[in-house]
Amino acid sequence: MSDNILTFSCMMWYYVRVIIVTLSERGVPMEKSAMLADSTAQRIRKMIEDEERFSAGDKLPNENDLASELGVSRSTLREAVKILTTSGMLEIRRGKGTFVTSNTVISSGDLSDIASGLDDLFEMRLMFEPDCAYLAAERATDEEIETICYYGEEIEKKILSGEDRTFEEQKFHESIANATHNSFVKQFMPVIFNAIKKGVIVLTKDSDVSDNNLKDDRLIMDFIKKRNPEGARTAMRLHILHAIEALQK
Repeated sequence: MSDNILTFSCMMWYYVRVIIVTLSERGVPMEKSAMLADSTAQRIRKMIEDEERFSAGDKLPNENDLASELGVSRSTLREAVKILTTSGMLEIRRGKGTFVTSNTVISSGDLSDIASGLDDLFEMRLMFEPDCAYLAAERATDEEIETICYYGEEIEKKILSGEDRTFEEQKFHESIANATHNSFVKQFMPVIFNAIKKGVIVLTKDSDVSDNNLKDDRLIMDFIKKRNPEGARTAMRLHILHAIEALQK
């Protein structure tokens, strides 16, 4: 009997080790595996938007090659691709591969074209996101609140350093939406991501917008941490109204 227990214990330890290795990348703890997928997604986005290695319609390298280049496992790469597919940057075509979508890269050359339709996009955000913040304050797990605050703080760093904050803005608002635990919310995220991407380009040089962004995001985080639904909804509404007001200048 004792030999059987010892054998079973050894087997269980082996499987636990396999799981830990699978979910841990290069010494990254299990709880940080989601962050690794996010950072991988951001690196792919930079390949497309900043380095211009891939254009609209281009196919990404095969999974093994891209994972090797990025120094991550294939499972992490798949999660990163899911993130970018949700944001509308990538498209998976069965049997063909993963492609860059035609609406991925937005040039800041003609701001009038970019700003076209932004009023409607932000009005839609005003109808949708305050209630997401309300539900997030009610339903978010402690871990989800940590994620929301992590991206909120990353936005602050990018604003203060003058760096592009599009990815962090998208993840901040996506984290709030996910914390509603509503299964249909993700269907709206590509529209939200598009509005955020265009809004950052159009409004990034407005110092008032950056100042408001810092204050508004901090308010949103504080109310969600305090689990104050009404406060979170009001703070998110104020955040979007500040952006709409800037667009109308």
